[in-house]
Amino acid sequence: MPGNLVKPCLLCRGARGLCGESPCPLFSVWRVVEEVRVPSSSLLEAPSPPSVFVGWSGYPKVRVAPSVSVGEGDARVYDAPENWLDLSLDEILRMRLSLVRGCMTVDVRRPALIEELRLVAASAKSVDMELKFSKPPRPGVKLDLNAPPLGPAGIVEKLRIVDEPRIEKPVDRVLSDSDLKASEAVLQLYSSGIPVSRIQRIFSVGGLGVEGLRRIVPTRWSITAVDSIISKSLIEDVKRLPIIDSYLFFERRVSRNTFIAVIAPYAWSYEWIEAWFPYTTWNPGAEVEVEGDWEDYRGRTTYASLGGCYYAARLATAEFMLRTRKQGMAILIREIYEGFFLPIGVWFVRENLRRMFKSRPEKYDQLEDVLERISRSTRLPLSTWLNTSRLLRSLLRQTRLEVRSL
Repeated sequence: MPGNLVKPCLLCRGARGLCGESPCPLFSVWRVVEEVRVPSSSLLEAPSPPSVFVGWSGYPKVRVAPSVSVGEGDARVYDAPENWLDLSLDEILRMRLSLVRGCMTVDVRRPALIEELRLVAASAKSVDMELKFSKPPRPGVKLDLNAPPLGPAGIVEKLRIVDEPRIEKPVDRVLSDSDLKASEAVLQLYSSGIPVSRIQRIFSVGGLGVEGLRRIVPTRWSITAVDSIISKSLIEDVKRLPIIDSYLFFERRVSRNTFIAVIAPYAWSYEWIEAWFPYTTWNPGAEVEVEGDWEDYRGRTTYASLGGCYYAARLATAEFMLRTRKQGMAILIREIYEGFFLPIGVWFVRENLRRMFKSRPEKYDQLEDVLERISRSTRLPLSTWLNTSRLLRSLLRQTRLEVRSL
């Protein structure tokens, strides 16, 4: 635990509710960790969701880790974040920690070494696998910036695929097309209805791209790359749509998070702002930390400072505009409250915003009404958002110019 987080936890000891949460989120996490059953044998045969995690440490020689499930229920759900929104964070953590990883070191420039795993990663159904470890897997929790949590792991000496993966025709086409660029393959898969999480997995194991240029990609990079590629393409279509004629306001509250979106009646531009309250995942300090990044109609040429969440949220926003056949200026705000200290991956942003954008928005004609609505929904004062948001300030200036011209 971060040093500054220890103090309030020591003062509280799970009983005084200093973070305002009941039950204690820290005790809740450790209870789940203690419940996880770690195999005691060096030989394990179990279904893979499918799941293959690629680390980034040591790049270009990285750990590639196929996982099998030792938990209960349908293994496919264990690595399908599109299906997790109605689960509690404890349930998600319990699933993820029930995946046992078999780790091997592979050079990213030699994806042919994991040809069998490429097919496993691309499968539309779970695949039974046999993993022989050098010694029984060790218990543990691995947390990654962009990917969901990971559980026990061991060095795998031998891997055997027990049954055949099921490869759908759109996936088989891009796997076997040696002349198709990786970005074009991503878009083809997305257009064919393949879930984003599976596209990210196929991208990660080096299944896409021109022959000779295919590379294994660390999972955290593949997640952001796929969100970025798809959203960038969708935005070009969004820009050809008519502009909405009123302000739209969306709100979603879930798991110590508040998500807000304002869609303003102007041409496409986009902003993502995060406010991390004290003693949360990325803010062990005692003050609220607020950061944002944005792009105008022309897009951006540099990597967003807020990383994967920026692109996951951008994808959900672009999908909404294409679905409603209207474009607008999008300002998205996220407040993360005390007690949310477990990094669970950027899927949490993408899927919650997808759900939020399917709800009925509130409509407003005046910017002042929208600003007042924001102030009623967030714990931070409106002045914080105006000081942080480039696009909100530009809306204020535009409104003042319109008033002066009357």
